[in-house]
Amino acid sequence: MKKHFIIGLLIVTVVALGIPAGAAESIKIGGGPTGGTFNTFANGMAVYVPKKMPNIQASAVGSGGSVENVKRVSNGESNFGLCYAVDSALGFNGKLPQDENKYPNLRAVGYLYGAPAQLIVKADSDIKTAYDLKGKRVAVGNAGSGAAASAERFFRHIGVWDNFKPTFMGYSAAASAFKDGKIDAFWVLVGYPNSSVIEASVQVKIRLLDVGVDAQNSGFYNAYAYSPTVIPAGTYGKEMPETKSFQDSTILSVNKDLSEDLVYSITKTLWSQEGMDAMTMAKKTFKEMNLKNNFKGASVPLHPGAVKFWKEQGIEIPANLMP
Repeated sequence: MKKHFIIGLLIVTVVALGIPAGAAESIKIGGGPTGGTFNTFANGMAVYVPKKMPNIQASAVGSGGSVENVKRVSNGESNFGLCYAVDSALGFNGKLPQDENKYPNLRAVGYLYGAPAQLIVKADSDIKTAYDLKGKRVAVGNAGSGAAASAERFFRHIGVWDNFKPTFMGYSAAASAFKDGKIDAFWVLVGYPNSSVIEASVQVKIRLLDVGVDAQNSGFYNAYAYSPTVIPAGTYGKEMPETKSFQDSTILSVNKDLSEDLVYSITKTLWSQEGMDAMTMAKKTFKEMNLKNNFKGASVPLHPGAVKFWKEQGIEIPANLMP
């Protein structure tokens, strides 16, 4: 009788917590390059979720970044992954650069934060706008990353991509090469303040270019679904002025074949007040991950488990985002 009582109590506890009953499930969460915010979130999620859902085993998986995560999550190599909205839409519809494959199994869960483009040069550099990069050495992010994809879109759009030799490397490696004078500029598409940009600024005085001005004047916003934003003054030092830029939305994405109950429970865990606080403690950038921002910027349908959660919050789901 005592044994049956304990088993019954455990079942009741699992149901009360909204945790899918059954054997432990393992999930892989696609992060990004070393030094990037994708990795910070993936690692934080991999630690926090199993704490609150003991039947879940989670691991953060290294990745080139957004574009790679779009492919891996859709193909089922990763269960969850951080993806930029623009890359998600292009991949879903078979319009990624040099890749006509469609990635139809990608689904959205919720908005995490806006990722602004940041183009860093030395304070005394003769590079004043993105058009001055002709003939320069520019790190644009890892191959397969959202940073590299966004850099190619933007620089092709303004007509300078073919006039410099892009170097594909992660943020930390780029900051190191920048400090050593091996590159003239480096590009990140990530929440601010970014640790790699801070790392570079400790060694040399830096300046951020107003790529938002070039985007506006060139019609970039008509070509892609990026949105204007501003990086506040003082983000990388008291003397640094406000910088105009553009941003993409970072979306927690999931493979469509994961069960509704599992995705619902994980979404409910992450977007609980405690979950949101835990992510914000991991990095202040994640304060944008909240109920008000819900799935802002999502460009592919939501997973049924996410739909269930957001409907419980009283949020209407647009028809184009329904599974």
